[in-house]
Amino acid sequence: MTPLRTAGFYCAVLVAVIALSRIIWTPYWAPAGSMKPNLLIGDVFAVWRLDRSPDYGDVMVFADASGTIFVKRVIALGGDTVKMTNGVPQVNGAPLQQSQIDSFIETMEPQGQFKNLPRCSNGAVGYGATCVKQQFTEIAPNGTTYSVLSTIPNASMDTTNTFTVPQGHVFFMGDNRDNSRDSRISVPAGGLGFVPETAIFGQAVRILYSFKGDDPYQLWTWRGSRIFKAIE
Repeated sequence: MTPLRTAGFYCAVLVAVIALSRIIWTPYWAPAGSMKPNLLIGDVFAVWRLDRSPDYGDVMVFADASGTIFVKRVIALGGDTVKMTNGVPQVNGAPLQQSQIDSFIETMEPQGQFKNLPRCSNGAVGYGATCVKQQFTEIAPNGTTYSVLSTIPNASMDTTNTFTVPQGHVFFMGDNRDNSRDSRISVPAGGLGFVPETAIFGQAVRILYSFKGDDPYQLWTWRGSRIFKAIE
């Protein structure tokens, strides 16, 4: 083979590998903070497309009826009952075990492309000040353990009525419990309601890279400690 043909061959192989990989996994971006502390604004993460069967505690990517993409955590499955009591989910009548751990700390500053400002448990703090949220570990019914945040005591969605999840649907919640539009809110009220399993794209498995600024090309804003970090 001539050098030109050799180069063409390797280019074709590379294109084929990339095309195949996108069938298996797809990158997505976290533009908002509803999944803090496990996904920060600016995290770019891989979604494993071969696993679309939800299980308790999984972080899944899906679309609502309008085609908007969301990433949330599975709290309950089809046939389950679920309700919130004082900030603790109860699945089939059993409260999920929560244990308070060290607070989640971040800086009060605009975050990401949309310049979102964080909400803080320690009141209205100024730019550059420390923003604090209470942090808990939570254990799903199957033993999956992850961290969740609480910003406002006795927030409006900390206590709810009992929901019965229809078969073939999933009840999703964000880990940043007081800053998440999820299944606790019905679709007519602007929430997600029960999400059909057919709307799921795959499971979020690993952070590829993460940036604090509004552009990933600003390499000086990358968070090195989050590169290739597994998602809880």
